[in-house]
Amino acid sequence: MVFPIALGFALATPVIGLAVLLADPSVDEHWHHDPSHFWIVLGAAAIAGALGWSVGTSARRRADARLVLVSMSFVGSAAFLGLHALATPHVLIAHPNAGFVVAVPVGLVIAAAFALWSAVSLEGPRARWVIAHTGSLRLTLMAIVAAWAVWSLTELPFLDDPMLMESGSGFERMLGVPTAVAFAVAAWRYLLIARWRRATLLVAIAAAWVLLGEAALAVSITQNWRLSWWMWHVLMVAAFASIATASARMPDDERFSDLYLDDVAAGTREVSVLFADLEGFTKFAEENPPVVVGAMLNTYFEAVLPAIRAAGGRVDRFIGDAVMVTFNVSADQPDHAARAARAALDFQDAAQHVATLHQSWPRFRAGINTGAALAGVVGDNGQRAYTVLGDTVNVAAHIEALAPVGTVAISDATYRALTGAEVASLGTFTLKTRTEPLEIWRLDSLA
Repeated sequence: MVFPIALGFALATPVIGLAVLLADPSVDEHWHHDPSHFWIVLGAAAIAGALGWSVGTSARRRADARLVLVSMSFVGSAAFLGLHALATPHVLIAHPNAGFVVAVPVGLVIAAAFALWSAVSLEGPRARWVIAHTGSLRLTLMAIVAAWAVWSLTELPFLDDPMLMESGSGFERMLGVPTAVAFAVAAWRYLLIARWRRATLLVAIAAAWVLLGEAALAVSITQNWRLSWWMWHVLMVAAFASIATASARMPDDERFSDLYLDDVAAGTREVSVLFADLEGFTKFAEENPPVVVGAMLNTYFEAVLPAIRAAGGRVDRFIGDAVMVTFNVSADQPDHAARAARAALDFQDAAQHVATLHQSWPRFRAGINTGAALAGVVGDNGQRAYTVLGDTVNVAAHIEALAPVGTVAISDATYRALTGAEVASLGTFTLKTRTEPLEIWRLDSLA
């Protein structure tokens, strides 16, 4: 109960302060300092840009639509704040420019649109549409930024109107109210998700949306170089700094996992799982110094992992001498069984080349299974990982243990998903985790 009250007080304080300043002009003093303006705005742009890049990296890694849109909101804010910083007189240019000055309310409109978009239901087809069009969305945003910069520099109509350079102009008021409303709705939606997930980062982002909404209102009603005018600059810095501070406290792995869509955070997917480990590793480790064992593993993995990456596989984890690889987890791969099969064959080819050069080294065996698994985040606020769980994973591990050295064993489910596979039956086995017998095949080649 204390935290919501404290949060509400913190967000209400700027509004109260702004109201006091506007109500008493004698308090709302004039302070004109160009360098301070330049560095405050540039600082806000730098923080927003860094956040946009970091969230965007996570969005690409997890193919999460909400992260894509949040990243776009931050990048859009950063770009237009950067343009506004350039408009500071006597720092980089001799006189203010109308287009650069009004870049802030325009940038906040764009940021609010992406923030609101990220707050609506995005599961299923909507999420897939965003992921499929991520590149186009980014190019469009950059084109808008570039067009605005050119338009501003050439001072074409209507950006040749000096009245636009005044905060509180009609143009800025026209943008400020809907922008604030959009941020408010986005903040409310994020708070609802935060309450359900008990996620601190979502609360921080909701607070940032509120602060940016307050900044949009402040810029639309204040006069240049007054204390009330400076306030909206501080609000934007506080908004992005609050997210940066909250995210910095999260685990390095999956730092933005609190934002993941439900399907990404914990969703069932049809996947193919590949396990591989070294037969005879324990004996080799007993007979050789650790430095030799480490060199052997690194030599093998440097040779075999390119085959995994080339097939679009995701290295889920290393477990000593074993590696677990997943397909169709962080990206849509309808042909995930074929990708896994091709990766395993190429993996073994590369491993065989290394083994030929080092006859005394242990050799790899590999196994693949295809089926439904839970893909999502596991861990706590100290450490998190993104992995797949379930019977499909367990069976893949058992199949790998039954594979002859130097070969690839696959389940019947994987075999049925392949076209043009040459196989030989290894027999029918009853696994510890299954009540019914499972036929396992040796994969020799794939057309």
